[in-house]
Amino acid sequence: MKILITGKHGQLGQQLLQDKPRPIDLVAYDRDSLDIVDRDQLRTVVVHERPDVIVNAAAYTAVDRAESDADQAYAVNTVGVENIAQVCADMGVQLIHVSTDFVFNGQQSTPYKSDDSVDPLGVYGASKAAGEQALQAILPRAIILRTAWVYSAHGNNFMNTMLRLMNARDEIEVVADQIGAPTWTGTLSRAIYALASEQAASGIYHCTDAGTASWYDFAVAIYEDGVQNGLISNNREVLIKPIAAKEYPTPAKRPNYSVLDTAKLLAATSIDLYHWREILRGVMREKSVG
Repeated sequence: MKILITGKHGQLGQQLLQDKPRPIDLVAYDRDSLDIVDRDQLRTVVVHERPDVIVNAAAYTAVDRAESDADQAYAVNTVGVENIAQVCADMGVQLIHVSTDFVFNGQQSTPYKSDDSVDPLGVYGASKAAGEQALQAILPRAIILRTAWVYSAHGNNFMNTMLRLMNARDEIEVVADQIGAPTWTGTLSRAIYALASEQAASGIYHCTDAGTASWYDFAVAIYEDGVQNGLISNNREVLIKPIAAKEYPTPAKRPNYSVLDTAKLLAATSIDLYHWREILRGVMREKSVG
């Protein structure tokens, strides 16, 4: 099997490269060498590579900036996805597209299933939802993999931001009334390779680590594991204060509850999903050794 990955330099793209199963022929492109908004360039690359599967890990993910940069968000998250879908449909290539919990409005109190109605709150979520809809219209057998709160040992993410702040400040405030599930890129990578190998897989799946947390819970766990693994300088004490989302206004509104139901993914593949707290400990150990 040959897989082509877009978004090579993103945290998920890097994880997919790191985790490549031995039998798979893997090629990966960054935005400079493959701009998914440029359909002609996209078609040229796909004709040249002739992959069996494309994994679209390229996305516009600047949630707050999207509110004032809607054209670019829609260009990448909607037009770009539509372009990939059309090229895949024309050439008989399977597509695994990574999407987000931000397609939901967060008003539920039970985990969102893959067939629940979408109702995004902001431009980022709306552009991702529009991309999903375009993809399904063009390539009904494609796979959409929604996830949430993604982080890794490297890259720009909540865990690394918290570690930086905890090493610079004596006190930080973290939102405690938005609930989701932290998700390691390694979990996503395993799910993507598992779905790629399942010929019968199609439609929408949800993938996160198990369990739920608030951003405050996540931050407290990051501090505890940071101290344990020597990632907080001199084991300095940091006061982590829980606050309401309304006390930390942002340009984009976030869903208050965006836990995703992963049952469909577990039924379709042989992977296991582990509790986010257990996964975080492992990621912190990895980070502490470089």
